[in-house]
Order: sequence, then structure tokens, then C-alpha cells
Amino acid sequence: MAKIIVGISGGVDSSVAAYLLKQQGHEVIGVFMRNWDSLINNDIKGNKYDFDQCPQESDWADAQEVAKKLDIKIYRKDFISEYWDNVFTYFIEEYKNGRTPNPDILCNKYIKFDKFLNYALKEFNADFIAMGHYAKTENGKLYRAKDQNKDQTYFLAQLNNFQLSKTIFPLADLSKQEVREIASKLNLITAKKKDSTGICFIGDRNFTEFLQNYIPSQPGNILDIKTKKILGTHIGAMYYTLGQRKGLNLGGMSEPHFVVGHNIKNKEIYVAPASEKEWLISDELDALNLNLNEINFNNKNLSAKFRYRQNDIPVTIELLENNKIKVFYPQGAEAVTPGQQVVLYDGEKCLGGATIDKIYRKKKLITYV
Repeated sequence: MAKIIVGISGGVDSSVAAYLLKQQGHEVIGVFMRNWDSLINNDIKGNKYDFDQCPQESDWADAQEVAKKLDIKIYRKDFISEYWDNVFTYFIEEYKNGRTPNPDILCNKYIKFDKFLNYALKEFNADFIAMGHYAKTENGKLYRAKDQNKDQTYFLAQLNNFQLSKTIFPLADLSKQEVREIASKLNLITAKKKDSTGICFIGDRNFTEFLQNYIPSQPGNILDIKTKKILGTHIGAMYYTLGQRKGLNLGGMSEPHFVVGHNIKNKEIYVAPASEKEWLISDELDALNLNLNEINFNNKNLSAKFRYRQNDIPVTIELLENNKIKVFYPQGAEAVTPGQQVVLYDGEKCLGGATIDKIYRKKKLITYV
């Protein structure tokens, strides 16, 4: 049997993951990660929580209760400075440049499966780490989970073969309902606890207000993409993302409008009416920082996701130098967004992912994004 360090978050998924591993006879040790400190990190605007009742402290209490119930040891480890240096500073810089990064992917790549993994290997001489993600690993390769509605391989696509070879996902073949049923039978405090939402390790925030803690407001105009007529004003172009409808506050319009692009330098947001979705459709993209954990794949069987919970879209790819890639999807896709990840699949196998850099429509660079 193996020594396995489980990242216990205070949620139901990691609680059941720890239980299943112990049932299999492994030596299981829990570690609770704390990666964000609202006071240290000036997390004031957009934070609806009282600093005396930090949700992370509540999660830590739940994690301790779960560990006690399962009769396993649990420790607490802070990666606050590592999270700030490796995840959050990049996150903010991308928003300043008008791009939309995915903090969950960065958090997995640099914290959970790097800093945490190395800590587990060194501090506990562990054989593996385990997490409550819905995904599957085999021989250092990544596969979709059985529960397609909860599959989280999209967020794990930047992991390398070593990280995957040292990771176990005990929930790979379970549905969310089955996980909650197991937790209920065990009478775990997390059995009916709601899933965490918001930014990875930070939590639920009023997002626009939250960003203002780190990116000062820069008011400008909202323009019609076709006529260039000024339709309204905004408090900061970088706060809006492609396809966004809420928060534009455009009164007196005959139909809703959505964001189709922005010019950060000129502090402009471009919008189009909901009936003109063609402004959001692209059919080709360039991406950077490609991570491939599988080099043997069928190029005729490839599909991709451009965001989590999106249905797979058939694609073909062209591998370039310096970990760059071109992705072609001639049928078109809506609101493909620079800064987000394109994640590649060959059937059930997740091949890896890359950061979307530029998008095109019929071979023409969409320059207003």
C-alpha cells in the first residue's frame, strides 16, 4: 500500500477522496492548503465577508472535522506568497492587458500540483498526492472522468507527465450524486455543503469590484462596433470580457447588447446587438505555452474546449516552434477569448492545453479584441 497525501479543502469531494483511499488500505494523511489572505492582499472591495469570519477558516474547521471522522492526521500548509507570485500577479497583468486568464488552471499548475506536490514528497516522503477532482490518470496520462458533467480535465490540461504520474483522482469513476451519497452515509459534515465558487482559493467576489483593488478604474466609452456611435460609458474596459452582457447598463436599446471587443489603450469597449452574433464567431486561433502530456494522437480525431462546460468542438491543429500552436475549427465557435485556455482531446484522453493568444475570422485577425 502507498503513502498518499490528500489535499483536503473542507468540501465534499476531497472528503470522500480521502475516505476511499483509506478504505483501499493506503496510509492517508490530509493537508489543508491556505493560499489567500484577504488582509495581507488588500482584498477589500467586492469582498462580502467579514474578516472575522473568513470562509477559509470555516473550511479549515470542516477539514479538521472530516479528518477526525475518518481517523486520519491532518496538517495545514500556507502557500500565500507562492500563490501571489505564481498565480495572482499573472492574473492581474493579463486583465490589465485586456485578456481573460483562468486562475484555476494556473493554481493547479503552480500550486496544487507543483508547490503542494513537492511539499508532500519532501515533507512526508509520500508516494502520491490525491485530490478531489473529477478526472482520471493512467501511466502519467490524463483522461476524462466518468461524470461528464463534472469532468475537470479542462483545468488540469497544463499538468506534465511527472505531476500526473504522482497524482491519484479517487473520484474518477463516480458521479457527484454518488459522492454525496457516500458522504451522507458516513455522516460527514461536508455531505450537503455547497461547492465552492468564484476565484480559485479566493472565493466568491463581486468580480468587477474585486479587480478594482488591484487595477484602478479607467472610465471610457462604449461604442457600437459597426457605427462607432457612443452608446454609453464604462468604468474600465479591462473589467469586461468577450460575450459579456451584464453590467453594460445600456438603457433605451431595442435589444440586449454584448461585448465583442475592446481597445485598452483608448479605453473603449465595442458592443453589438444580440441578433448579430457573427461579431463573436471565430474559426481559427493562435495559442502560446503549449503543454502536451501526450505526443501520440490522431489528428483526425481531435476536439477542443475553449472554456469549461463547453461541448467539444472538432478541430485540427498545426504545431509550431517555441510551444506555439494553430487551431482550426472551420465550423466556427462563439466568444473564443484571448487569455483563456484551448484544451485538446483525442477521444477520452486529454492531450494538454495552451493559452489563446489571437483569434481569427475566415483567416482575418480580429484586431478589435
